[in-house]
Amino acid sequence: MGNTANLDQVLEALDATNGLEELQAISEALRDALDIRHIVYHWVDSAGDQYGCGTYPDTWVQRYVEQNYHRIDPVILGCFQRFHPVDWKRMDWSGKAAKMMLADALEHGVGNQGYSIPIRGPNGQFALFTANHNCRDDEWAAFTEAYGRDLLLIAHYFNRKALDFETDRKPEQARALSPREVDAMTLLAMGYNRAQVAHSLSISEHTLRVYIESARFKLGALNTTHAIATAMSRGLIVV
Repeated sequence: MGNTANLDQVLEALDATNGLEELQAISEALRDALDIRHIVYHWVDSAGDQYGCGTYPDTWVQRYVEQNYHRIDPVILGCFQRFHPVDWKRMDWSGKAAKMMLADALEHGVGNQGYSIPIRGPNGQFALFTANHNCRDDEWAAFTEAYGRDLLLIAHYFNRKALDFETDRKPEQARALSPREVDAMTLLAMGYNRAQVAHSLSISEHTLRVYIESARFKLGALNTTHAIATAMSRGLIVV
């Protein structure tokens, strides 16, 4: 599983997308680059409306919606209470309904392993970005260890693009930056380069990119320079 040489190309293609239909092609390209069974982006809002794209079979997507599985799905319920990526095996599948849903999923071509990343945007928006495969536990652990950071970055890129294109879900007002986003933007405003910022915050450059992209989206900025200027003008960072 995995092919790092193609991931940068997927990110470039993702950044260049111009519509929701192109996100489907990106999810397929990412699945192929990682050599796994499925990549899925799944949105569920407070009213129960859903949006998604990915490589699950159409028969499973239809089945999932018809059965209202999002109301009992341990991954949805568990990730809604978390901020960090979650391995499916750590979710509570002990209930009868959850066991039946899992068996149904496996019959419809969903793999036995999953890694889901909760994503929260402005005004409490919530989505999941999931990598799915069929393999042994040790193989999956090695995969998530090797590609967890890449998936985190791509998940946030994916969510930002989906929100850009889905006008009904665009936030009216941006949420305040998180403390880590403030730290990152402040250091960038002071003239630090990305490597220096990552070192100062004791994080990887992959993680730093996630903070920057998240801040940029919240501020409605076209690029990092625009984000810094906007944050300073609003008094969110002080240099």
